[in-house]
Amino acid sequence: MPNLPMHELRSQLGEHLQENVPMSSYTTARVGGNAGAMLAVGSGEELEHAVRVLWNLEVPFFILGSGANLLVSDRGFNGVVILNRAHQIKVDAAGNPPSVWAESGAILGTIARRAGLRGLSGLEWAATVPGTLGGALYGNAGAYGGDMQRALIMAEILHPMDGRQFWTADKMEYDYRTSVLKRHPGQVVILAARLRLRPSTPEAVKAAIAELSAKRRSTQPPGASLGSMFKNPEGDYAGRLIEAAGLKGTRVGGVQVSEVHANFFVNDESATASDYWQLIQLVRWTVQEKLGVQLELEIEPVGEWDGETQLVEKRISG
Repeated sequence: MPNLPMHELRSQLGEHLQENVPMSSYTTARVGGNAGAMLAVGSGEELEHAVRVLWNLEVPFFILGSGANLLVSDRGFNGVVILNRAHQIKVDAAGNPPSVWAESGAILGTIARRAGLRGLSGLEWAATVPGTLGGALYGNAGAYGGDMQRALIMAEILHPMDGRQFWTADKMEYDYRTSVLKRHPGQVVILAARLRLRPSTPEAVKAAIAELSAKRRSTQPPGASLGSMFKNPEGDYAGRLIEAAGLKGTRVGGVQVSEVHANFFVNDESATASDYWQLIQLVRWTVQEKLGVQLELEIEPVGEWDGETQLVEKRISG
């Protein structure tokens, strides 16, 4: 893989561009090798500028939010990671319907709680989902009966040739935990979005968020993980299948199939990305062999894995 044009990148992106940044410090699984470079952006304008520079220079990049659902190879990523800290939020309580606009780096739970303080409902489920708005839109995040497909009014999208565009949920071509952006990464970047709300009261929204948050804490393991590892097959649950295959508690190196919820793989603080990858393959093979179901990853692998190249170019991640 070629070296990055650091001189040109610094001249266009500024001296805040960092080199050889360990991704283990920026992902919820706490594993992963170094990124060739990393740049933090604090606004939608800074995000757009950085993306346009990287597109023009044809430098591979991906956009990093909270680092959930992302597994970076121990070999790292030979490109630029854009750390998305564009997190402005504006609640429109007087609109019809009421709505909230936010930049793509805003934390989903913060958006839900900000709306709740204004007595606006509809995103209580989102308060339990780790990650940023951009990542949630990209992967059609959802929980407890809600998802981004039903919440989205309009997403502000940056296209390399056509500039800024506004996409509805129909244009996003949503399906379960996926979108046209996830199926065809690298074509556009999410800058911001407006989400649908409905009138309620601050007290009711706060109580609903507290109830769902308590439920999540009681059913999901603590510690470092990527969140849900596999998508739920239609009519079933990945966690149930993994448990039925006798894999609860199975360990590879420093990572273990959780004893609390089998669709979570937990790092005991000594794991490597390779440990995760080997455990993923073991679980997929065993479930297929014993139960005849092929599990599909919900997380996003980045980098090279055991000779199989999975390079991410211009990919968006939460």
